[in-house]
Amino acid sequence: MRLGSPCLSDCQAELNSQFPKILVGVCVMEKKACSPPMIQILDRLRAFGEFEIFIFGDEVILEEPVDKWPHCDCLIAFYSTGFPMEKAEEYAELRKPFLVNDLKMQHLLRDRRKVYAHLEEHGIPIPDYALVNRDSPFENIDYFIEEEDYIEVKGKRIFKPFVEKPVDGENHSIRIYYPSAAGGGMKELFRKIGNRSSEFQPQVRKVRRDSSYIYEEFMPTGGTDVKVYTVGQEYAHAEARKSPVVDGVVMRSADGKEVRYPVLLTPTEKEMAREVCAAFGQAVCGFDLLRSQGRSYVCDVNGWSFVKNSYKYYDDAACVLRKLLLDAKAPHLSSTLPPCLPWKCTEPVKVAITRQGSSVLSGTFGQSEELRCVIAVLRHGDRTPKQKVKMKVTQERLLNLMLKYNGGRPRAEAKLKSAVQLQDLLDATRILVPRAKSGKESDSEAEDLEHAEKLRHVKAVLEEGGHFSGIYRKVQLKPTKWARVPKEDDDTEEERPIEALMVLKYGGVLTHAGRKQAEELGRVFRNSMYPGEGTGLLRLHSTYRHDLKIYSSDEGRVQMSAAAFAKGLLDLEGPLTPILVSLVSKDSSMLDGLDTASIEMEEAKARLYDIIVSEKPTMPVNSDTPWMVDGAGLPSNALNLLPRLVELIKKVTAQVKILCKAEEDRLADITSDEALPPYDQATALGKTNMDVDRIAAGLPCGSEGFLLMFARWKKLERDIYNERKGRFDITKIPDVYDSSKYDLVHNTHLKLDGLGELYTVAKALADGVIPNEYGINPVHKLKIGSKIARKLLGKLLIDLRNTREEAMNIAELKHAQDCAPAPKLSKLTDDDTKSAKSRTKVDSSRRSSSNSEKSLDAEEDDDKETQYRLDPKYANVRTPERHVRTRLYFTSESHIHSLINVLRYCNLDDSLQGEALVSNDALHKIFETKELDYLTHIVLRMYENTGVPLNDPKRFRIEVLFSCGAAVSPLEVSPRQQDHTLPVYPPVTLQGDSSYLTLHKLESMVQPFAMPAEDFPPASTPQGFAGLFPKSGGVLERLANLWPFNKQPNQKIG
Repeated sequence: MRLGSPCLSDCQAELNSQFPKILVGVCVMEKKACSPPMIQILDRLRAFGEFEIFIFGDEVILEEPVDKWPHCDCLIAFYSTGFPMEKAEEYAELRKPFLVNDLKMQHLLRDRRKVYAHLEEHGIPIPDYALVNRDSPFENIDYFIEEEDYIEVKGKRIFKPFVEKPVDGENHSIRIYYPSAAGGGMKELFRKIGNRSSEFQPQVRKVRRDSSYIYEEFMPTGGTDVKVYTVGQEYAHAEARKSPVVDGVVMRSADGKEVRYPVLLTPTEKEMAREVCAAFGQAVCGFDLLRSQGRSYVCDVNGWSFVKNSYKYYDDAACVLRKLLLDAKAPHLSSTLPPCLPWKCTEPVKVAITRQGSSVLSGTFGQSEELRCVIAVLRHGDRTPKQKVKMKVTQERLLNLMLKYNGGRPRAEAKLKSAVQLQDLLDATRILVPRAKSGKESDSEAEDLEHAEKLRHVKAVLEEGGHFSGIYRKVQLKPTKWARVPKEDDDTEEERPIEALMVLKYGGVLTHAGRKQAEELGRVFRNSMYPGEGTGLLRLHSTYRHDLKIYSSDEGRVQMSAAAFAKGLLDLEGPLTPILVSLVSKDSSMLDGLDTASIEMEEAKARLYDIIVSEKPTMPVNSDTPWMVDGAGLPSNALNLLPRLVELIKKVTAQVKILCKAEEDRLADITSDEALPPYDQATALGKTNMDVDRIAAGLPCGSEGFLLMFARWKKLERDIYNERKGRFDITKIPDVYDSSKYDLVHNTHLKLDGLGELYTVAKALADGVIPNEYGINPVHKLKIGSKIARKLLGKLLIDLRNTREEAMNIAELKHAQDCAPAPKLSKLTDDDTKSAKSRTKVDSSRRSSSNSEKSLDAEEDDDKETQYRLDPKYANVRTPERHVRTRLYFTSESHIHSLINVLRYCNLDDSLQGEALVSNDALHKIFETKELDYLTHIVLRMYENTGVPLNDPKRFRIEVLFSCGAAVSPLEVSPRQQDHTLPVYPPVTLQGDSSYLTLHKLESMVQPFAMPAEDFPPASTPQGFAGLFPKSGGVLERLANLWPFNKQPNQKIG
């Protein structure tokens, strides 16, 4: 852009001619003085006609003595590499110019310790942090302790994920360390190099010790950084960009510049900008803002900074700087602003940014419908079978290990999940496992042989994949017998355990296929769930007009499915660990567990068994509603299928045992002191590709060896039928189906005879058993579903209500703006300051914040909600008011069954009257589907019809969509040719063509089964990242990538 000739008014020109021009010296390195933003703003200042501006230049600054430097009335000087700050301070002391930015205070900016201390002193919120000072590299600090998942500084623990910052403000190598429960590893942030701004290093887990560092808790910001630029205490401009913490890929425009979007600051943030500017004496200043869990924190102050590529900002900055300089040197002129800006702009024509189609739909329900909300509840992706090993242990080594990790309490159980704990168990197990199997298997040796077999099983599980991970393996040691024994140091006795029950749980790992399924579904979702937007979802997202939050249960496979889906949805790159920690929130109380309906489910299973063994399946009264009977969907020959199922299991198990023999012999030859290969927890999060080499070698897919595969099938053989009692255990049918389908998808290359038939028989039984475990008839299904999904249903209704209120507020605001006069130049107003000061002061103390769980969001004020928005004054966006809310809930099969049962049968409740929420055709379709496979999903889309009055119930319409996920028979497709990945069915609508489901009707039908909003727990104090297994009961409020638009404090459950 070039500036034309000044267009000063006659009055302004006369005033300027009466007074000498103010001399403004620019004492900075030439690289900074000649930067495009500096040139743009200085040209504008010159155009006012009141200033004479000259640049000192590097030769003068570096070579000339200070007394030879040119005189000036106002001085612009700031530090950059090579700049002699001491000479600039000497010049300021000698000539006494007005300093735009205080020079002495700039020394603070080069030391992050001093920056944080100064921010604290002025009551400006900062992240909770700890400081480790070293006088020399690798100095041993007695107050610093580092453990696997936390550090301790002077008794204060900071749990991973945490951030490590060098104290040197010029050192931009900042690291984030991730907890082992999320896969571990480290991400290093750095100044942009090409299109990269960070790199993930999964092997690095130890912090640096070569210098002094600040450690602070990682704060979830939804993958967004906000940079604030002040020009004086009265003006602040903010821009959001994709954060480097997610995938490290820099988003660039067609001309190669980093993509940023201007955003509006809240009144509290504006007051923070004013206070940062004043506290450091830097009129022109940039600082980094973290928006996390509804609050804002300053995490870095950079000193002199200008916005790039914003002509509106250049105009504003020139006007503010003009007033700042005139107030200091010619206050009689400062109130005289030209009626028009004194320059003509030949600004390059901006390329119009068009939306990917239109969000306004033209369909059955009118010409003015616009998508407002997308809510989806999804099952996790393809996983390995879940397994459990139970055995009694009496060996001293294992009992001592239990005492080591339960605090030495003889009656307390120990839980082992960390790499160190599992390594201890593996070391003990290796010593205890017999070197070779006995050639005979006499009755006297049977018990010992079974025990040795289980020990080998445990050892194989711990060695699986050459790594440990707390995500997919955990061990419980529970004491069961005790004895009094003499103490070693005196004559007294103490109680010690002499027997314990060891329970090893493993498996349930998200497979490479599950990760691929979830990622691909995310991409499909992006392009299909937002009508008229197409790939424009990313643009909505990046411009703060897409409010996204992702929730998950505690289970590792569910969380990793959510992270993979987010990667596809938001077009991210790289490993899943940073995406998981940054974007996925946990709420086990909403998305985990069956305890609330355990009694009813046991009743259903007992009734189901009676129906099967009676050989008299109940018949529906009405053939049009075949689901209205007990045990609907069970095959009529179920009792005859069970013996065949047992035969086929034995046949497959025998074949796997033969394949297992060579592996058993090889493991028996391993010496006890053979080292375990280095473990890699990140690998346990699910490989990205099929292991072609293992398959070519005739080994099972993944890290499961033949020994574990045999143990899996042998356990099913023992559990499905009790020969002594002559009784089938129908609760094991889902496990048989799970294993047979897994091997048919992933291990078809092993060519197990009978596996295909076993799958067919198991599926026929499972299709009847599994749906009926969640209710033996529709009324029973409704009762169980409402208990399991009660909190989830309540949250879905809250999401829809919040969207409705927000849409109505925007409509009212837009109407008011249409009637209001045009706004003037934006700055920090007194009203902003007054409304923010009280809140800022309340929050002035440093608040602890972390990446961990926060209960479902009941904040301090139920009537208010902070909205982070695009700034329409600066943004090149045609529809800045357009806003879409997305909520994604990842869970397990139980919650999917429960939710779909409530939606299809809620009208059967005695308190409700009227037609069902879903059509009769949809009821038939769901009944015939039976299997809700991996990545089954239920979607609610809410539309606003802007063509009807705000109080009309038809203003908001709900569309319900359903997909049965990857419910494809591996006998009908060839998953081996598709990287073991079964396709996911696209969703179909559950309503008739002419059906119009209003939000009001959905609320009235679902509310009786949902948790009331007032019953949601209040916000809890954030805890450290708890990993993927521990039960939490809360939810982290995170936004999602690129640039969020979070929901924030002052509550509304979002």
